[in-house]
Amino acid sequence: MVVFVLVIVAPGQGAQTPGFLTPWLEIPGLRDRLSAWSDVAGLDLISYGTTAEADEIRDTAVAQPLLVAAGLAVAEVLLGAGAPAPEVVAGHSVGEFTAAAVAGVLTPEQALGLIRERGQAMAKAAAVTRTGMTAVLGGVEAEVLETIERHGLTPANINGAGQIVAAGTVEQLAAFAAEPPARARLIPLSVAGAFHTHHMAPAVEQLRAAAAGITPADPKVTLLSNADGGAVATGAEFVERLIDQVGRPVRWDRCMATMADLGVTTMIELLPGGTLTGLAKRALRGVQTVALKTPDDLDAARAALSKETAQ
Repeated sequence: MVVFVLVIVAPGQGAQTPGFLTPWLEIPGLRDRLSAWSDVAGLDLISYGTTAEADEIRDTAVAQPLLVAAGLAVAEVLLGAGAPAPEVVAGHSVGEFTAAAVAGVLTPEQALGLIRERGQAMAKAAAVTRTGMTAVLGGVEAEVLETIERHGLTPANINGAGQIVAAGTVEQLAAFAAEPPARARLIPLSVAGAFHTHHMAPAVEQLRAAAAGITPADPKVTLLSNADGGAVATGAEFVERLIDQVGRPVRWDRCMATMADLGVTTMIELLPGGTLTGLAKRALRGVQTVALKTPDDLDAARAALSKETAQ
């Protein structure tokens, strides 16, 4: 018997683009869901996802709730009406909050309430010092990491498939760009701060205070953590990791290594998909990938789910 193992993944900040929600609002009920969640997030999610300019949705306090709400709304469309649950769930950075709700650790409202606090706290922390992030593509990993360290930067995302993200002050990043690692290409990222570094320490404590009143449930499926790629057994531990992860590097490479160990055969990336499936195509050869970008992609995602039902 052929075994299918499905992972659903949620992308992180930077995946948002102007108007990405527009075609999804034609799906019955989705507009109403986002409207209700706008009250929880304290933002007009529909406006930001349809008519806002790139600079507006680049704002950390906007981007994070927008991404989590979009991912959860589409997850409800995909996984509703008796659809089978995935065997594995994971999210990249802010996508971990989406993953936590899909796995049943948090309710959507709890996830959005926490992400509202996280986004505001990280935006406030980012305003203290001018910081940013730069993707490093290619090069020899050891040399890339040595050059990042030499310039006083942090490898904030080690994504696998030849991609590492360096983070630090704009001055450090400028010096890094002037003296890059050999055979590597640098791409400055459209984010508003050095996330997953010591620059975010004040945001960690603000998020910890916000999470104090929440009692999470244990995950209903295998839920992977950015901290080390491992599966987390309890909701309390996962929420603690969500808090600490604000100031610690994302190890997506280890998440993908765990997916390989678990025998994952299919990956569906929630809206706005493309980034994580792109990494999987290079690092998880042979795994079928579906990136949810527009409603036209739902048929392929449902076909992937139907394989799970048929096994």
